[in-house]
Amino acid sequence: MAKVHLEDIKRKFNNVTAIEDISFEIPDGEFWVLVGPSGCGKSTILRTIAGLESATSGKLFIGDTLVNNVPARQRDVAMVFQNYALYPHMTVAQNIAFGLEMRKVDSKIIQERVANVARSLALEHLLDRKPKQLSGGQQQRVALGRAIAREPQVFLLDEPLSNLDAQLRDDTRAELKQLHQELGITTIYVTHDQVEAMTLADQIVVLNRGRIQQIGAPQSVYARPANQMVATFLGSPPMNILPAIYNDHTFDVSGQSLAIPAEMTQKVHLRQGYSFDLGIRPEHITINTDSELNEQNAAILSVDVKLVEPLGRETLIRAGLPGSTIVLNVQVGGNVHPHPGDRLYLQLDLNQLFVFDPKTGDRILPQY
Repeated sequence: MAKVHLEDIKRKFNNVTAIEDISFEIPDGEFWVLVGPSGCGKSTILRTIAGLESATSGKLFIGDTLVNNVPARQRDVAMVFQNYALYPHMTVAQNIAFGLEMRKVDSKIIQERVANVARSLALEHLLDRKPKQLSGGQQQRVALGRAIAREPQVFLLDEPLSNLDAQLRDDTRAELKQLHQELGITTIYVTHDQVEAMTLADQIVVLNRGRIQQIGAPQSVYARPANQMVATFLGSPPMNILPAIYNDHTFDVSGQSLAIPAEMTQKVHLRQGYSFDLGIRPEHITINTDSELNEQNAAILSVDVKLVEPLGRETLIRAGLPGSTIVLNVQVGGNVHPHPGDRLYLQLDLNQLFVFDPKTGDRILPQY
């Protein structure tokens, strides 16, 4: 086991910069997740750590060893690819054992590890089959098992659950977390799935366009996003963004006035007549009936229901501001079932309101 330290890592492909200014240190034994949209550079970072890509500049340490010029096979890392990378002529058991056999591990230990891994990943009944006899999800579990059996210094996982069905993905994700707690091996996990990031990680690294946007504990990043990109990427449904113009402690949102308490703006000066983006998560919006509507209640917006998605425990409502293209996601209890076309009055929790700079995306309010 070892810490992993990246210092100003940059990777260019010809004239295209894939990642730039990537710096962080993963303490020994922690589980970190690199998350972001497609093309953000997360897999490039993982492949650079593995030695499959060479850093154009910067320093990469595994433990206390500078590994920039160390071949991949000598870095003592185990990587699980999205596309399985299994040996087609070997059985499941042989695939799982391959890395151990290459290191000349005692045969009894190999058998024990293969049996334990197969049991944890529900592969016991498939040990004598070959990859072509397996489903895609089963092949991915074999690839995952091969990495786990090796017990390397560092696990590198590149979207390993993407080809599993929903239930098996949930089960395997939980098993991964439990295995990490038992083995304590430093793990770097790449995904675009925010649920995986939030549930698995000790720390998450949010990436966009090859640069780090924010690093922190999952709940901290969710509750205190550094910018609009992070705010809208983490969360399902995503944070609502409302373009607004500020005037005298009031935001004009598509012709509707949304007043905010003076104390919200005491720490920062919002310039009169300037445009801002307001952010509010779906779970921080509640519905008032028409009879409950208070003309003096400054935190209410009038909307028309466009789509209702019953999800059992909760209901997701998509509603538009009249005369505007702005659509809000509202998450309410499963017993609420409005109809398309209904007029609703939405109460916003001002304690959960964010204000972003529409040009840079930086968070202006709240200030922490």
